[in-house]
Amino acid sequence: MRTVAAVLREAGKPWEVTELELDEPRRGEVRVRFAASGMCHSDHHLRTGDSLCRLPIVGGHEGAGVVEAVGPEVTRVQVGDHVVCSFIPACGTCRYCATGRQNLCDQGAQMQTGMLSDGTFRFHDDAGEDLGGFCMLGTFSQRAVVSQASCVRVDKDIPFEVAALVGCGVPTGWGSAVYAAGVSPGDTVVIFGAGGVGMNAVQGARYAGARRVVVVDPVPFKRDTALAFGATDVFADAQEAHQAVVRMTRGQLADHAICTVGVLDAQVVAQAAGIVGKGGQVTITSVGRTGDMHIQLAANGAVVGYQRRLQGHVFGMCNPLYDIPRLLGLYRDGQLKLDELITRRYRLDEINAGYQDLIDGKLIRGVIVHD
Repeated sequence: MRTVAAVLREAGKPWEVTELELDEPRRGEVRVRFAASGMCHSDHHLRTGDSLCRLPIVGGHEGAGVVEAVGPEVTRVQVGDHVVCSFIPACGTCRYCATGRQNLCDQGAQMQTGMLSDGTFRFHDDAGEDLGGFCMLGTFSQRAVVSQASCVRVDKDIPFEVAALVGCGVPTGWGSAVYAAGVSPGDTVVIFGAGGVGMNAVQGARYAGARRVVVVDPVPFKRDTALAFGATDVFADAQEAHQAVVRMTRGQLADHAICTVGVLDAQVVAQAAGIVGKGGQVTITSVGRTGDMHIQLAANGAVVGYQRRLQGHVFGMCNPLYDIPRLLGLYRDGQLKLDELITRRYRLDEINAGYQDLIDGKLIRGVIVHD
């Protein structure tokens, strides 16, 4: 079968929209016809070389669509089901899935190569080269063959454009506050970065009962949007935010800082550590450039003396099979803003323009709508 996909062949080069050959699903695999794909910053990290992967690769790791075909031994979904593809597969049987940590599923080991469980690939170009799909998905393609472990069935009344976003950005941000940080009622939370993930950290912090949700972002559009999503205070820079947090907490500082900036660096981590008080936690959601040192803190003053904690995580510590339907339920009940996250929709052949808009700070989240 032929499919049109956005392919990254070399770091630093634009996405190439081209036709590929797609194999039929094998044991435990399904073919999904994608209706929508979220344009997450993580795919841009591949293009810039900030994150390393096997190239060439079909981009996209947020997607929703319809199951078109299933291979042998598929039990999780059937033809005609509407599904969200989680960027973290959940096999249900490995050590981590079996202990309630689906976000650490062993099948995620091939996210950077796109290789499926039998050690082969389903995308091929006309020169015969094998291509993986980012996060074993490749949602920047009209169709993809993926493991059933990556599929979460959702109700058919949920719009595909909304459903796509809960494959990564929404649970990663929401879970950053609710699970990874463990925000409690009355807490003061500072969120560095108000993009697609940070905006959901804002929603998660408010849902968890935070009294103050402080957002730091240099882009006025994002600060204004953060207020609409539940932030109580917004600031353009960390120094201004720090001074305000000192005042609002009577010198006690924040309970939590959550780093959701587009590209993590040591300065942001130091600012986050400095804005939380005794017993506070810095939750690191962002990723930085490969090879850089992102955490450089004086143990005596910044960590030990104040009993501060640093917490990394994957997927907001969410469990895909439970939390994706849960978040869509909150959306249906009006308790989670998802439609409002979508700033603009693009055709697949507009993908490079869409990512330029992201770089320019014009988007909270862009969505590719497949024909």
